Amino acid sequence: MMVTHTQYLWFNTEKPREYINITAQVEKAVQESGVQEGLVLVSAMHITAGVYVNDAEEGIIQDLDDMLERLAPAGVPYRHHRTGESNGDAHLKSLLVHHQVILPVTAGRLDLGPWQQVYYAEFDGQRRKRVVIKVMGA
Repeated sequence: MMVTHTQYLWFNTEKPREYINITAQVEKAVQESGVQEGLVLVSAMHITAGVYVNDAEEGIIQDLDDMLERLAPAGVPYRHHRTGESNGDAHLKSLLVHHQVILPVTAGRLDLGPWQQVYYAEFDGQRRKRVVIKVMGA
């Protein structure tokens, strides 16, 4: 029989851009679900945030941030700003990172590689946003 379990994480970051390791929270949701074999979806529920998997090393996080700033710089007169918003770069950065990941659950555990960690990426912070964790399987 298929089991599903849903949990939400809420964020209100101190800075406009932050990268938050949420691996422990995802692992906890998997364990609470009771699912032994299946998948877990982790999805940012806002258009200026994302979720990704990578190394938990400060250098790579700064390199990622630098790359995103080069590709979608802040302060550029984006067409989106004609709506009265000023966060066009945050929308583009979220597209580059993507808004969700699907991860394997094996033997009741989040099944990541040796260096892989799950991150919430905030590109237009300092306001309340959430992530959904949905565990599915048997």
